[in-house]
Amino acid sequence: MENSPRLSVKDLTVQFVTKTGCFTAVDQLSFDINAGQTMGLVGESGSGKSVTALALMGLVPSSSGTIKGQQVMFQGRNLLGLSEKQMRLLRGNRISMIFQEPMTALNPVFRVGTQVAEVLRLHKKMPKRLAWQRTIELFDSVGITEPEQKVRSYPHQLSGGQQQRVMIAMAIACEPDLLICDEPTTALDVTIQKQVLILLKRLQQEMGMSMLFISHDLGVVAEVADHVLVMYRSQLVEQGSVEKIFTRAEHPYTQGLLACRPQLGNNPKRLLTVTDFVDTANEKALSVNKERLKPQVKEDKSDLPTLLRVDHLTTMFPIKGGLLGRTVDHFKAVDGVSFDVKCGETLGLVGESGSGKTTLGRTILRLQQASSGHVFYDGIDLFAQNKNEMRAMRSRMQIIFQDPYAALNPRMRVDQALIEPLVLHGLKKSQNQQQAQAVHLLEQVGLSSDALYRYPHEFSGGQRQRICIARALAVEPEFIVCDESVSALDVSVQAQVLNLLKDLQDELSLTYIFISHDLSVVQFMADRVAVMKQGQLVELNSAENIFNNPKHPYTKGLINAIPKPPDYGECLQ
Repeated sequence: MENSPRLSVKDLTVQFVTKTGCFTAVDQLSFDINAGQTMGLVGESGSGKSVTALALMGLVPSSSGTIKGQQVMFQGRNLLGLSEKQMRLLRGNRISMIFQEPMTALNPVFRVGTQVAEVLRLHKKMPKRLAWQRTIELFDSVGITEPEQKVRSYPHQLSGGQQQRVMIAMAIACEPDLLICDEPTTALDVTIQKQVLILLKRLQQEMGMSMLFISHDLGVVAEVADHVLVMYRSQLVEQGSVEKIFTRAEHPYTQGLLACRPQLGNNPKRLLTVTDFVDTANEKALSVNKERLKPQVKEDKSDLPTLLRVDHLTTMFPIKGGLLGRTVDHFKAVDGVSFDVKCGETLGLVGESGSGKTTLGRTILRLQQASSGHVFYDGIDLFAQNKNEMRAMRSRMQIIFQDPYAALNPRMRVDQALIEPLVLHGLKKSQNQQQAQAVHLLEQVGLSSDALYRYPHEFSGGQRQRICIARALAVEPEFIVCDESVSALDVSVQAQVLNLLKDLQDELSLTYIFISHDLSVVQFMADRVAVMKQGQLVELNSAENIFNNPKHPYTKGLINAIPKPPDYGECLQ
């Protein structure tokens, strides 16, 4: 270890000029990172985590952002006093960054190997041939199979996990002294996430790197960090060792972050949220919500009538090849899947990316054409329905998509988005009835009527997801497919949406298929769980049996891959 910190930040402040005035994104932030140390930086969206990383890298746009502070010392140099030319010599060389979304960070028109080799040629002045050979070695070191072939791939030809590994290879190419990881595992499945975390820890030990690991998931941070910083509304509210933060958290916000994340083996009736801790004294919050913390007891719904029956469902996609683009083979995304769903039940559908979960959900709703098999809804063969008959069925069956921003038309106000399905299905005749129903839908999902005349970009991610839920409820459905509907949300917002879905199910007698790769969330939501692997259903059982006594090795692997933070129950007593 070096005697002085490798990175020392004193009173870092970042401000942005907006139409409404000056906004402070980071407010007088101070911390040190020693050589070989991993510093975790946690907080929700908007807390200032990513802006802090961009400021350290000199990537805050000068046209709208201003960086202030006493100093940001890196290996004896004050980064705040360096010119753009001097920062370019450091950036990607001595200080590197792994961005949250590799598909947007990688250039889609260049091969991934070319992009990594460019870093070596720029900073290390390597000849083209030597840089290419070193790129292959880097791909191999980060666990990319067949590196000689993969270096010639374009980003879209790689899976999400492979894209993230390419980003890691690019970041460590010059063996940096400081690696900044900005939510590097948020979009990954639990098994790929675990592989990436193990990889980062190994590379750190081999290279002696310092790491700043940014995440809103405290479970992930506990896997890699030595010390933790907690940010809330642009300010540092708490810091300490991993053990201290997880077992003796003092700030209400930190306690709220810990409490709102579902955990295997701890399945309460209702999830607490950050608001329960921040808006009231902790003692009052816990006394008010004491009933919520009791374990939920799930009813046996096996005797209830069957609402949905899936019978040997198969969905295949053509594989094109040759100069004329003819079909040379087929890929089975869903392979002979059969199950049923009871009225009022939540069936959790889990598996890694590519396992067929989303394709199955879309095929059930006839948003994707099935290759063979049948789907019966309330005794009706959906695949035998014509276009008009299927449109009538859609008022009974809805879907909540993963990305709420992509699911909403950016040119439509909220009232227009909510009224459109009412008009299409002829549910409310007069404009007054439609407007009143739109207000009612917003109130159902915890939003006020003030939101009616605003556009999607004017809301947070959690609020947009609530609007998508309201739109799904507009036609008064009986059955909803929730396709990764909370995976992109912060843990506290996620807890709010999960509580909302449970409340709506009780209030409206809804039936769910809940698709997710997050087994902790599925444990909280589901009565039964179906596990998919490579298009096939490999295990189906009650949620209790799946999590306490999994049978299939794949299910066991998924459960074992979930980050297991230290027991923090003590700080919530």
